[in-house]
Amino acid sequence: MTRISQLTVCVLLLAGCASPFEPTPAANPWADDYAPLVPMSHWKEWGTYNVHDPSCKRVGDYYYMYSTDAILGENRDEARSAGVPLGFIQMRRSTDLVNWEFLGWAFDSIPAEARRWVLQASGGHGATNIWAPYIAEYDGIFRLYYCVSAFGRKTSYIGLAESESPTGPWRQKGCVVRTSDSTAMNAIDPTVVVDAKTGDWWMHYGSFFGGTYCLRLNPETGLAMKEGDLGHLIARRADYAKDNLEAPEVIYNPALGKYFLFVSYEPLMTTYNVRVGRSDSPSGPFYDYFGTDMADTTNNLPILTAPYRFDGHSGWAGTGHCGVFADADGHWFMCHQGRLSPHNMMMDLHLRRLFFTADGWPAVSPQRYAASAQRTLGPADLEGLWEIISIEPPCLERGLEAGQVLWGEGGLQACEQARSQRLKITRNDIRNFCTPTQTFDLQLPDRRITNLITFVGHDWELQRRTVLMTGLTDQGFSIWGKRVE
Repeated sequence: MTRISQLTVCVLLLAGCASPFEPTPAANPWADDYAPLVPMSHWKEWGTYNVHDPSCKRVGDYYYMYSTDAILGENRDEARSAGVPLGFIQMRRSTDLVNWEFLGWAFDSIPAEARRWVLQASGGHGATNIWAPYIAEYDGIFRLYYCVSAFGRKTSYIGLAESESPTGPWRQKGCVVRTSDSTAMNAIDPTVVVDAKTGDWWMHYGSFFGGTYCLRLNPETGLAMKEGDLGHLIARRADYAKDNLEAPEVIYNPALGKYFLFVSYEPLMTTYNVRVGRSDSPSGPFYDYFGTDMADTTNNLPILTAPYRFDGHSGWAGTGHCGVFADADGHWFMCHQGRLSPHNMMMDLHLRRLFFTADGWPAVSPQRYAASAQRTLGPADLEGLWEIISIEPPCLERGLEAGQVLWGEGGLQACEQARSQRLKITRNDIRNFCTPTQTFDLQLPDRRITNLITFVGHDWELQRRTVLMTGLTDQGFSIWGKRVE
């Protein structure tokens, strides 16, 4: 792979700030275990709980988030008796990306046309929920894409609803794409990207069944430019008996002039992880870290998230199906579900800072975002004892059913959850520190890791602000670190 050379020349600094950054206590804004809030009567308190397949968009002073109706302990009879306005597609909003207000549900029922198609095409199965919504905006109109399906089948439907408000009420506009057992692809997990040069709209969608596809939309209607178009292949894997690929998310980074395709690998309750490729065009082809077309059957790198555990915590599984968005200042973020280990049933919102390396690849924070004010760092801030995690592909191959882990295999094996190691970093280990970009190279006894990014962030496990780092190795693995002493 030919990597982009770093253009900024930085001199090794012998001193950082006037005084090294000292960790400061900062309580976590919410608990990870939400067992007390599982009963349906607590629905208004689900701000960061029961989050699955999130999509997020900034509108004015708020960030609005939409997600699948995956509810731990869902009981519709209990909801009715408690007066819960249970519906379909969860909606939340926040002003700070930390505290989230649960707004309720976008729809009160599954759209009739979607339900009719799925039941007809699947012989009466499915159409019990709405999955993976995606929010977009066109000329002051908010477009909410959604999918209805039958689990384990390709009988699926992606529909569109519109509103003048990000909270509705929503008007059903019709079908964007639908699939059946006779098609190669599966119409779930929509995401939309706009060509920065032409204004053309493109939808990426797809799953375990056949990979992900891309079709052109009509910007005026939000529907397919050509009715019945199923699009062209964008990404796939070799053996779907053990290799899952789903949940595309496509963004455009104007600073780099590149489009980035994020996809999730493996089963969602356990070793779910996020990979990424990039392209000069919103319709592909997308190439991975080593220049491989994602439509090939090679497993792609880099890997951005995967199950992990820092000391002092039980750790996380299911760290996938991401949404990626920017704030008003152009800072990038990734939101995704995290399943609390060891049982992997609770679905918590993870929201991480996302950076782009000097080579033009995404790298995400090792910690969930918690509104940490930034300051200029120097080499002195990096000296001390660190916990370092290498985010690597799963160590085991699992048999899958419909892209998911088989029943009874919900727990992680020991080697499937990346664990932290302690590393003492000295001044001699820090090379080429660059103040403007807060990047540096780390010289280890056996190798050098280049273009690491450092910043101030929230240490979730120790509940304090500290110095964090993230980056990618030459092998395409994420490196996460936090200074603990």
